[in-house]
Amino acid sequence: MSAGSSSAPRKGSVVRREPDAAFVLDVRSLGRRPGTMREFQRTITTVERIGLDLVAVPVGAELELDLQLQAVSEGVLVTGTASAPLEGECSRCLEPFTDTVSVYLTELFAYPDSTTEQTTDDDDSYRMVDDTIDLEPVTIDAVGIELPLQPLCTPDCAGLCAECGVRMAIAGSEHSHEILDPRWAGLAKFATASPGNGSPDQGAATAADQSAEMASNRTEEK
Repeated sequence: MSAGSSSAPRKGSVVRREPDAAFVLDVRSLGRRPGTMREFQRTITTVERIGLDLVAVPVGAELELDLQLQAVSEGVLVTGTASAPLEGECSRCLEPFTDTVSVYLTELFAYPDSTTEQTTDDDDSYRMVDDTIDLEPVTIDAVGIELPLQPLCTPDCAGLCAECGVRMAIAGSEHSHEILDPRWAGLAKFATASPGNGSPDQGAATAADQSAEMASNRTEEK
């Protein structure tokens, strides 16, 4: 599930989901007296992917919720953290990597018929439904905002060689390619095709041999 997916309830949603199922919490025990608080911890096994294209909380990961629920005059205020492992692909070298994410959650779930519920648009606030709150859209939004659009396997990833495509982390700092100026490409081809591969020393030796042979021929003629 990508961040912002329409498959999860959004702000203002009144979708009824079973309490105590994954992200859904029954808050009846909290009551409605302002100031009442309750600590809440839960481990959720994700059934859908949560995140972005290149990095996300994978399916089957254990997402840890460590929250405080507080009754206020307009609803239930939820604060705390959600933590989970990540799997991603480096945007520079394209190698897979793993990491973790921890996001801070703070959200008000408005009581039905409260002033907040009546004076805010559906997209601007979350609602309680039958004394339950659904933390899934809150978590999806928070994770999506926290994750980078261009994730890296390491902060100093050097990426791929622009010439041969090898990972620079493997190639090392000495990796390089000799790039010939295209203006000299024709001359280099000519030098390669000439005797001695264009070596001055080899050329000089060939000329000396030819001179010696000519001198020997003249001596024999005499």
